[in-house]
Amino acid sequence: MADRTSSSITVDADPASVMAVIADFPSYPQWAGQVKSAEILSTREDGRPATVRFVLDAGVISDSYTLAYDWSGEELVSWRMHEPGTMVSGLTGSYRLVPQDGATHVTYELAVDLKVPMIGMIRRKAEKVIVDTALKGLKKRVEGR
Repeated sequence: MADRTSSSITVDADPASVMAVIADFPSYPQWAGQVKSAEILSTREDGRPATVRFVLDAGVISDSYTLAYDWSGEELVSWRMHEPGTMVSGLTGSYRLVPQDGATHVTYELAVDLKVPMIGMIRRKAEKVIVDTALKGLKKRVEGR
């Protein structure tokens, strides 16, 4: 897997409120700019999503693929490629939530592998745009509730 792109933001809400927005995949097109649709395909016994199909349009990275999710309470959610798309061959990532003085420090990590050759600098820039846009959208969505 490629190097990971990572960024953090502080959200003025408790971890459970942040995780509730993260787990609400059908709403992603409303706040995660590059996600055009997100469909939950299966759920775990606790009701949290297990596999989710995404349609992504992030400029140079545009595809449809399915991710598998692992949840660890209100502290961590991670994902990995379940069914690759036509362009994206590998995708792993996570949101790590840490309570911080009545707020939540959120760290998002992402690594994308592509089937088509792409200069590493361009791929990392696309990852950075995805990560930063998602964190800003997450903050706005959670704090606007």
